[in-house]
Amino acid sequence: MKKGKKYLENAKLVDRSKLYDTLDAFETVCKTSNAKFDETVEVHVKLGVDSRHADQQVRGAVVLPNGTGKTVRTLVFAKGDHAKEAEEAGSDFVGAEDLVAKIQQENWFDYDVIIATPDMMGVIGRLGKVLGPKGLMPNPKAGTVTMDVAKAVSEAKSGKIEYRLDKQNIIHCPIGKASFGKEKLSENFEALIGAIIKAKPAAAKGQYIRTCAVASTMGPGIKVNTAKYL
Repeated sequence: MKKGKKYLENAKLVDRSKLYDTLDAFETVCKTSNAKFDETVEVHVKLGVDSRHADQQVRGAVVLPNGTGKTVRTLVFAKGDHAKEAEEAGSDFVGAEDLVAKIQQENWFDYDVIIATPDMMGVIGRLGKVLGPKGLMPNPKAGTVTMDVAKAVSEAKSGKIEYRLDKQNIIHCPIGKASFGKEKLSENFEALIGAIIKAKPAAAKGQYIRTCAVASTMGPGIKVNTAKYL
């Protein structure tokens, strides 16, 4: 894939042979983020685990101290008092079987996070084939299957993100916008890395974090030195 002129100019600002300290890395990310929109900054962490084995899965969620810079729309599956709590907490959509039918019949995806009370999971299970590939299925490890729906809605809207391994044993996560600046991005990065390290499986052998890189939507990748966090 051919890279554009602006990308190539930005790439010259990055020393590909260097492992950047966190603040330096995000300073460079901000310098190389000069698109006409506020670019999202992503972290890509390759782990020394094998996602094919159940005991080496790495998955969880973390609330970023400075949020993601994105307006998060929540959908809560709950009934009775829990539905009322979700509405009072400001959830964008609240319902039960009616919303399952809406998703099935209308291919409806106007939300970013789904939260559910445990008793609703049997109903939501029918949507597994639709929600699973989009990463929207509620999960207890991510805190999206819970009786405390108000807390889950509040956390989702204030910057809670979910992280999970892909088939290449890499975690890809957005941690904010280029406009945040290096300090806020660094704080969010440290919260995510801390959570990933805490989630290290007992079955993981050898070097846990193999590589870590950060980049903005249109910018070049910058390798980060994570040694001090281990």
